[in-house]
Amino acid sequence: QVQLVESGGGLVQAGGSLRLSCTASGRLGTYNMAWFRQAPGKEREFVGGTSWIGNSSFYSDSVKGRFTVSRDNAKNTVYLQMNTLKPEDTAVYFCAARSGGVTVVRAPGAYNYWGQGTQVTVSS
Repeated sequence: QVQLVESGGGLVQAGGSLRLSCTASGRLGTYNMAWFRQAPGKEREFVGGTSWIGNSSFYSDSVKGRFTVSRDNAKNTVYLQMNTLKPEDTAVYFCAARSGGVTVVRAPGAYNYWGQGTQVTVSS
C-alpha cells in the first residue's frame, strides 16, 4: 500500500511558475509515476509521467515544453515543475502511482494509488 500526498499548489499569475511535490509513504523505486489534472466539469486528464526504469518522461501536448516531471527515489518524491503557466492550466492536480510494467500509461484507470489532489489556479 502506498499513500501519496501532494503539496505546492496555489494561486499564480499567468506566465508564472509553480512546483508541485508528491511524497509517498513507501518506496517509489519500482512505480511508474504520473501527474493528472481535473478542471471543473471536465474529465481527469494526463499531464506527464516518468517511468521507474531509465527515468524517461512523457507529456501531454498541452504542457510539453512548459512542464517537467522528475523524481527523487531517495526522498520517495515526485515533482512537477510548471513554467509559463496559463489560465487553462487551472485545475486540481493529482499524482498517481502504477505498479507493474515499465511504460508511462495515460489512462487514469491504470493507476493503483492516488493522492488527494492540490489546487492550482492561474489568473489572467
